[in-house]
Amino acid sequence: MSSTASKLDPDRQLPSSGQRSSCYHKGLKYLTNSPKKADRCSSRTKNGKFPDTTNTPLRNLALCRKPPGSVSPAKRQINEVKETKTTVNCVTFPLPGEGPEQQLLKPNEWSYCDYFWADKKDPQGTTHVTGFEVLLQKQLKGKQLQKEMAEFIHERIKIEEEYAKNLSKLSLSPLAAQEEGTLGEAWTQLKKSLHDEAEVHLKFSNKLHTEVEKPLLTFRCDNFKKDLKKYDHHIADIRKQLASRFAGVEKARKALADRQKDLEVKTQQLEIKLSNKTEEDIKKARRKSTQAGDDLMRSLDLYNQTQSKWFEEMVTTSMELEKLEVERVEWIQQHLRQYTTLRHETDMFNQSTVEPVDQLLQNVDPAKDRELWVKENKTGEVRPVDLDI
Repeated sequence: MSSTASKLDPDRQLPSSGQRSSCYHKGLKYLTNSPKKADRCSSRTKNGKFPDTTNTPLRNLALCRKPPGSVSPAKRQINEVKETKTTVNCVTFPLPGEGPEQQLLKPNEWSYCDYFWADKKDPQGTTHVTGFEVLLQKQLKGKQLQKEMAEFIHERIKIEEEYAKNLSKLSLSPLAAQEEGTLGEAWTQLKKSLHDEAEVHLKFSNKLHTEVEKPLLTFRCDNFKKDLKKYDHHIADIRKQLASRFAGVEKARKALADRQKDLEVKTQQLEIKLSNKTEEDIKKARRKSTQAGDDLMRSLDLYNQTQSKWFEEMVTTSMELEKLEVERVEWIQQHLRQYTTLRHETDMFNQSTVEPVDQLLQNVDPAKDRELWVKENKTGEVRPVDLDI
């Protein structure tokens, strides 16, 4: 394990040769070696291995004998102690309230590397989903949501295009085309402003496509899913190795228990009746028990090494996924802000199209319009008079 992981979780450190005196089994920890020097039949040498007693004289074996009814010293001392760890789906965790409190790798940041170590059940509750799979699902969901946002902008573009088309069509309408005078000029300008406004909205829709929709569609569209699959396969492979190592530990643990039981039976036979055959059987049983203990410790070392590797890869990969998510959110934020910028520009351009209309409307003069109309349409200035006889 890395130095960071070791500092944060001392319980993860591989046991030293002086510490390898304990194995875990079904919620209890059994000591497989006695630290007492007086127990010559169960003590290990300084290198951590059980002593070879193949050629141990019968006189020395007799030193291990105790009065009937006592526990045989030839059997390793087994003490029950309170368990401080638990293994879930082949991953070992400290029990709540046991051991030193773990510190977060990135305090106060809610980082991925601190909150996705355990597995959880899927919504149906039938299978377990690893914390890393949850992170991968977040990435895939983010990609899908990003695609949906692009589709939303596309629909917005279609509305703008249709709106521009209708405005342009309406600007060519002959309705009220015969209006005259200053009011007629204002009405003509108003219809022209519709055409100008249509152009503004058409440009807005084009910019939405190039500056918002397209970037949302093309962001990480090439090898993104392939990269996620690489991450998934890499972590899954290490997790499979971890499961295999744990199975090896359990197998070795069972083998040691069987060898210890066999040694205990043969030792009890020696206490009842001493014979050359029984002595030879005890030597063989002790060698097998010693070998089983060494096999267990080797299996435990391999398991812890694999778990340390998994831990380090989980930290590295989850941090990479966290970085990818930050980039995705910032990318979307940037282009949605571009949308609002374009929208504000459209409003300003639309305002500019109606300014001439406002100006002409302010200049509308009913008196002047009446003068012009009368001049063009008058039928005579002479008024009628009374009829005389």
